[in-house]
Amino acid sequence: MDRARPLPLAPLPTTAVCQLYRCGQVPYETAWQWQRQLLAQRRTQPDQPDTLLLLEHPAVYTLGQGADDRFLKFTPQPDLPPVIKIERGGEVTYHCPGQLVGYPILNLRRHQPDLHWYLRQLEAVIMQTVAAFGLTGERVSGLTGVWVEGCKVAAIGIKVSRWITMHGLALNINPDLAGFQRIVPCGISDKPVGSLAQFIPGITRQQVQPVFEQQFAEVFRLQLQPQDPVQLRAIAPPLL
Repeated sequence: MDRARPLPLAPLPTTAVCQLYRCGQVPYETAWQWQRQLLAQRRTQPDQPDTLLLLEHPAVYTLGQGADDRFLKFTPQPDLPPVIKIERGGEVTYHCPGQLVGYPILNLRRHQPDLHWYLRQLEAVIMQTVAAFGLTGERVSGLTGVWVEGCKVAAIGIKVSRWITMHGLALNINPDLAGFQRIVPCGISDKPVGSLAQFIPGITRQQVQPVFEQQFAEVFRLQLQPQDPVQLRAIAPPLL
């Protein structure tokens, strides 16, 4: 079987609407600003539709709220990717081109107001996505994320305010993994970081993203409606 070709998927159910923004490559600070504005809107107007941002970032390290600086194995310097401390949970992680990054802005009161449930649903989206390419994604007891053959291929870190979510997940498709060597990813020192390209040479984000979108829609019972990313500039102008 050609594992780079996804398996057939079931048709989507007719359910609630979720705005989908396919943003391409976006600086981390810009996407962070968009998320905060979208969350703030939904805190005051909870009837606003759910939203999913899909994108990738230039190289950047992010540390969750309360992250242990010891997991950062280098001193930030101008010639290295920036280090940004943010309000999500979890430890340090690395973003770079070749990842599919997803930021769901969901009102969990319309789904299930349960953080454990939400994290497991995000894992299920990733596991079903990689399964469509013939790979077996697994959970590790006591940890958050998805592993394939012992390699962590997806990291998850979220924040929830009044049951509105922000931040999200990063699926390693074909990134340069060298940047992970400067950190202890997610504070886990005994499990390697991997990518789908290790198992399926030549796989691309363009192949994976449509499958991810459909699996996200199915797991959360949402009907994705593509939007023009230019609309995000009205929410919050991109940072220079």
